[in-house]
Amino acid sequence: MAAKPSGLPVEAPESRNRHGESRPSHTGPAIVARVVSEPSEFSAICSAAESGSMEEALRLFESVRNPGSFLWNAMIRGYAGCGRYEDAIGFYWKMQVLGVRADRFTYTFVIKSCSASLLTEEGLKCHGALVKVGLHSDVFISNSLIVMYSEFGEIDSAERVFNEMPLRDLVSWNSMVRTYVSSGKRGKALSCLRSMRNTSSLEPDRIGIITALKACSTETYPKQGKEIHCYALRHGYGSDSRVCTSLIDMYCKSGNMISAERLFQCRFSRSVVTWNALIYGYTSNNHPSESLGCIIRMQYDDVKPDAVTMVSLLPSCSQLSNLSQGKSIHGAALRRGFLPHLVLETSLVDMYAKCGDLTSAERVFSQMTERNLVSWNTMINAHIHNDQNLEAVELFLDLQEKSLQPDIYTISSIANPCLCCKIWYSSNTFILNSIIYLYAKCGDLRTSRRIFEGMLCRDTVSWNAMIMACAIHGEGSSATELFSRMQRDGPQPNGSTFVSILSACSISGLADEGWMYFNLMQQKYGLSPQIEHYGCMVDLIGRTGDLDFALSFVERIPLVPTARIWGSLLAASRKSKRIDVAEAAAEKIFPLKHDNTGCYIILHNLYTDLGRWDDAEKVRSSMQNHGLLRTTARSVVELDNKAYCFINGDKSHAEASLTHEVSDLLSKKIGEAGEVPSAAFNVQEALAQKKNSPCQHSVRLAVCFGLISSSPGTPVLVKKNVRICDDCHLAIKQISEVCRRHITVGDSRIYHHFKEGSCSCGDYW
Repeated sequence: MAAKPSGLPVEAPESRNRHGESRPSHTGPAIVARVVSEPSEFSAICSAAESGSMEEALRLFESVRNPGSFLWNAMIRGYAGCGRYEDAIGFYWKMQVLGVRADRFTYTFVIKSCSASLLTEEGLKCHGALVKVGLHSDVFISNSLIVMYSEFGEIDSAERVFNEMPLRDLVSWNSMVRTYVSSGKRGKALSCLRSMRNTSSLEPDRIGIITALKACSTETYPKQGKEIHCYALRHGYGSDSRVCTSLIDMYCKSGNMISAERLFQCRFSRSVVTWNALIYGYTSNNHPSESLGCIIRMQYDDVKPDAVTMVSLLPSCSQLSNLSQGKSIHGAALRRGFLPHLVLETSLVDMYAKCGDLTSAERVFSQMTERNLVSWNTMINAHIHNDQNLEAVELFLDLQEKSLQPDIYTISSIANPCLCCKIWYSSNTFILNSIIYLYAKCGDLRTSRRIFEGMLCRDTVSWNAMIMACAIHGEGSSATELFSRMQRDGPQPNGSTFVSILSACSISGLADEGWMYFNLMQQKYGLSPQIEHYGCMVDLIGRTGDLDFALSFVERIPLVPTARIWGSLLAASRKSKRIDVAEAAAEKIFPLKHDNTGCYIILHNLYTDLGRWDDAEKVRSSMQNHGLLRTTARSVVELDNKAYCFINGDKSHAEASLTHEVSDLLSKKIGEAGEVPSAAFNVQEALAQKKNSPCQHSVRLAVCFGLISSSPGTPVLVKKNVRICDDCHLAIKQISEVCRRHITVGDSRIYHHFKEGSCSCGDYW
C-alpha cells in the first residue's frame, strides 16, 4: 500500500494510560507528520503547552495566522493538563465561534475539562455538539462521556451512553462498573461485570478486578468477593500487588479478617498501601491490639509507615485508651515530617480527646495551620466527650465567625449540649442568647421563644437575638411586638436592635413600620444609621417595587455603598424585571472584591427571563473567567434523628424511585407542565431539561421524601443551602394545600412556612 503524502492527516493509534484506559495517542504518525509539515512556531507552541507554560503558549498562538485544529487542540490540551479547565472550555467555544472544526481529540480534552470542573451545563452542550457531528458513537468519546456523567452524578445518563454504544471495549465496561461503584450501586456493578462476560468475548482485566472488588467491600457481597478472588487466581493475578491489596481491603471491609490475614501472608510484593489496608481492617473491625502490632511487623518487612498509616493506627489507641501509644505515634509523625497534615492532625485531636487528654487535643487543634469543618466538629465532639458542654457551645460560636458553615453533623452534635447548657446554666445569659439564635437557625422558632420567655435575666443581645429569630422566620408582627416590649420593659435598643427589627419589617413587608423604626432610631435614640441599616431599607423599598426610588435612595446614602447594598438593589430588580436597574447595580458590584457569585447568577437569570440570550451567555462566560462556580443546590430533611441529603435529580437514596414517583404525581396534581414528548427528543435538550425540571430539584425531592417518610399531618422541615427558586416556591405552596401539611423550607436567607397554599414570606424573598 502506498504511503500517504506528507501533511495529510493520519489517524493516530490508541494507547492506554497507566490505569489501563484507552486514550488517543499524540506521539504517533499523525503528530509527526503534522509537526514536520508546519512552521517551527508550531513546535514551540506545543512544547510550551506540554510543559504548562500557557502564557507563553498563548503569546505564540496569537502570533500564528489562521491556526488549524491541531494547534487549537494543543492549547486546549495544555490548559486541561495544568488544571485550567475553564480556560480549556473557553478555548473550545472560541474555536467554535471562529469556525475551526473540532475533532475527536478536541472533544476528548473538553469532556475531561467539563468532568473535572463539574460544569454540567457545558458537558451537556458538548454532548449535543458530538451528536450533531456524529462523533457520539466513537468508542473513546463514549467512554469519556460515561466518566463525565459519572462525575456529574448522572448515572442514568451514563447508562444511556453505555447502552447506545454500537461497540464497547474493555474500558467501556470498566468505566460503567466504576460508575456504579462510585454511586453506591454495588449490585448493579456486579451485574454489569457478569453481563460483560456473558454477552461479549471480553474478560475482566486487572482494572476490572480491582473495581469489582470495591463493589464487594461490604458485608453484603462476601460470596461474590470470593468468586472474584478465585477468578483472579485462575487468570494469573494471584501475585499482582495491586490486586492482592484490593482483595485484602475487600476482606477487611467485609469483616473477614482471617481471610485477609491469610492472603497477606502469601508471597507478593507488599507496599505501604497493603499494610495500611490491613491496619485499617484490624482497627475498623475492633482488633486494636493486632492493628498496633502491625507497626513492628512492618519493620521486619522493611516498609516505612506513611501519614495514612498513622491515621489508621490512632483509632486503635482510642479503643484501648492507650494514651502512651498515641503519644508515641504523634512523636513519630513529628520526627518523620508528616505534620502539618489536616487529616492526621484531626485524628490526633480525636485520639487525645477519647483518651481523656483534652489539653493535648486543644493544643493540637490550636496549632493546626488549616482547619476544615471535620476538624471543628471533632474538637466540638472532644469537649462533649469530656462533658464540657459549655466549652462545646463556645467553640460552636467561634465556628459561626469563620467562613465555614455548620453542617447537619455539627448541629446534631451541639443540640444536646445546648439543652444541657440550658438546664445547667439557666442563669447564664451569654449561653442562652446563643441557644436562642441556634434553635432559630435550625428551624425551631418555638423552642427559641420558649427559652427566651424562660430567661431570668435578659440583656440587649437577648432581645436582639429573639427579634432576629422572628425576622428570619417571617414573623414580622411578633418581632414588632417584641420591640414594643423591649422599649417598655427591657434595656434600651442599640444599633443591632434596629438591624434586627428593620430586617423583620423588610422580610415581612411591613413598609410603614420599617420607615417608622428607621426614623425612630435617629430621632428618639440618637443613633446614626450605619451601612447595615441602609441595606435593610433598600430591601424594604425594593419589596414595594419602587425601583426608581430605591436607586435614588442608594445614591443619597451618606456612606459608601457596599456590595451588600448594591446586591439588595439587584435582587429587588429581579422581581420587577427592571434590567436597567439590575445592570446599574451590577456595574457597581462586580469590581468590588468579594464573593459575588450570587449576583452573577441573578443577572444571568434575569437576562434569560427576558430572552436576552447573548447577554446571559456573556455573564456566564464572565463567571468562568473569574473562576466562579455555581453552588450545587443541596437540601436536607431530618427524620428520626437522621439527615437525608438530596441534590437535583438525586437517585442515590433507598426510596429514590418512590420519591420521584411522588414528585411526578404531585406535579400533575398541582397542574405543572409534564415532560417533553418523546417525538421532540434531543439529547442535549432532554438531558438538560431532565436535570433542571422543577420536580427534580433537590428541595422538591427532599419535601416529597419527608412527606412519604413521616406520619400524616406532621410538619416537614427541609433546609436548603441556596435560595429556593420561584417554581419550587409556587409548587410547595400548592403541595401544602393538596397534602394538608405544614412544610417549612429554610433557604440561604429565610425560613418559608408553607401552609394551606400560602407562604409566610408573602411571595417576596
